[in-house]
Amino acid sequence: MLLKEYRICMPLTVEEYRIGQLYMISKHSHEQSDRGEGVEVVQNEPFDDPAHGQGQFTEKRVYLNSKLPTWAQAVVPKIFYVTEKAWNYYPYTKTDPRCLSLRSIEYTCSFLPKFSIHIETKYEDNKGSNDNIFDSELKEQEREVCFVDIAYDEIPERYYKESEDLRYFKSDKTSRGILQEGWKDTQDPIMCSYKLVTVKFEVWGLQTRVEQFVHKVVRDVLLLGHRQAFAWVDEWIDMTLDDVRNYEKQMYEKTNIKVCNEQPQPSTPNPSSPDDKEIPDKAST
Repeated sequence: MLLKEYRICMPLTVEEYRIGQLYMISKHSHEQSDRGEGVEVVQNEPFDDPAHGQGQFTEKRVYLNSKLPTWAQAVVPKIFYVTEKAWNYYPYTKTDPRCLSLRSIEYTCSFLPKFSIHIETKYEDNKGSNDNIFDSELKEQEREVCFVDIAYDEIPERYYKESEDLRYFKSDKTSRGILQEGWKDTQDPIMCSYKLVTVKFEVWGLQTRVEQFVHKVVRDVLLLGHRQAFAWVDEWIDMTLDDVRNYEKQMYEKTNIKVCNEQPQPSTPNPSSPDDKEIPDKAST
């Protein structure tokens, strides 16, 4: 098991990011889905939790075969997806009144039963200065703390867009930006996404390699998503919660069409005598 805590600051408030997060996830999922790969939304509905109150439950299938490294593609089926289950509670109140919200995500794969990712997220209006935010979840476990700078950390070249480069972006509607070196020390407002990420791949000989690779992918996704949330701020800042939920519904429907309609379909055997039929192996199934 490899445990890391990521801290990502943004020039927003926690309440603003409630809208921005929903907008960003919907638009990002649509952009990253193509040719039968990407994110299929299976379920997205309100959910009541006895401890945290009213929230939103979402289940997705993430198809990503071509995005895997060569050594991983060799051992997974052609039609391969990871199941994402997310519980989002906004706002969320606990002992520390500064902790305003909670988001919990689990990733599993039926093909790899010993593989899982768990992401626990909490948001606060600060610069990432709370070292005790996950005390109850960690229970004295060691973790590496990684600060992610949405403006100056290097992003994979395939994800780079000049319009989303926060070193040069300035919001017309909020007048926030350009984010200069050391922007976190002077920015107001500012908030932080605290993400406790646990990756497990309990297979001897591959565990360290896979867990380190997955954390690198997770970090790249977190960097890109939070960059886009601010780069697109002028698109969502005037939205209400109802507005963004309607947008979310429309985008999920469009994304599902892109992903599901282009999924490769298993071949249908020609009708023949029982003696001619073959039993498929587990991988092809």
